[in-house]
Amino acid sequence: MSSGGAQAADDINAVAERYAHLVLALGQHDPDYVDAFYGPPEWKTQAEKEKKSLDAIGAEAVELSATLAKTPNAGDELLRFRHEYLQKQVAALAARVRMLKGEKLRFDDESRALYDAVAPTFPDSHFNQFIAQLDAKIPGKGPSRTGGSLWERYEMWRKPFVIPKEKLDTVFQLAIKECRARTLAHVALPPTESFSVEYVTNKPWGGYNWYKGNFHSVIQVNTDLPIFIDRAVDLAAHEGYSGHHVYNSLLEKNLVRDRGWLESPVYALFSPQSLVAEGTANF
Repeated sequence: MSSGGAQAADDINAVAERYAHLVLALGQHDPDYVDAFYGPPEWKTQAEKEKKSLDAIGAEAVELSATLAKTPNAGDELLRFRHEYLQKQVAALAARVRMLKGEKLRFDDESRALYDAVAPTFPDSHFNQFIAQLDAKIPGKGPSRTGGSLWERYEMWRKPFVIPKEKLDTVFQLAIKECRARTLAHVALPPTESFSVEYVTNKPWGGYNWYKGNFHSVIQVNTDLPIFIDRAVDLAAHEGYSGHHVYNSLLEKNLVRDRGWLESPVYALFSPQSLVAEGTANF
């Protein structure tokens, strides 16, 4: 690496470390904000001790954006990628600060500010065509005859596919095993990666992946909700292989350990990174 390239890397690393500290600082005000952190433990301890105000975090985010704008990004493709990534992540952090301070945004404005994306819109006719296809396939008659509405017929049709709670772990472990085998046929994973499952209640979601670092994830499955056979495969793939667990394991391997990127051990939930994480988990 040339001296200019080394200096550019040092400059971006300095910004990256400040960004990571800001994410942890904001996590003191928003318990959902830091989805994962496996960086130096003293960084988290520092955030807990300092307990920076939202005003201070917001001001630092503005300053960091200005610093980043002056940081050279000429060089290899990865340097340009990091520069753009940090720009968008810092901007999203600043937006989250404003929201926590009371700023209200319209739906599209909020998604643009936090995730750098706006959901597409479709006319009713777009959805009506799919409803018509389902109506023709789901057993029973429509409300104009007998048999109930489409959603009632659908619920009746899928009832036999609910996994009994006593068989849930067996089914889930088999789903994970098969998803992992299919992933390994295409993706090289760290040899020590691992994945465990916990069954929980009283959660607002059906399933969640908690990445712990060292290539290990914990997936929690909410058993308050009925879990259908297709959902077991969906959760195993989305939360595990080749979804969130694989995504985070590869980030840790390729960016944190191999390249020393200081922004990568912290995952801000309300940020453009989540759009990428959810998209790759659903792909």
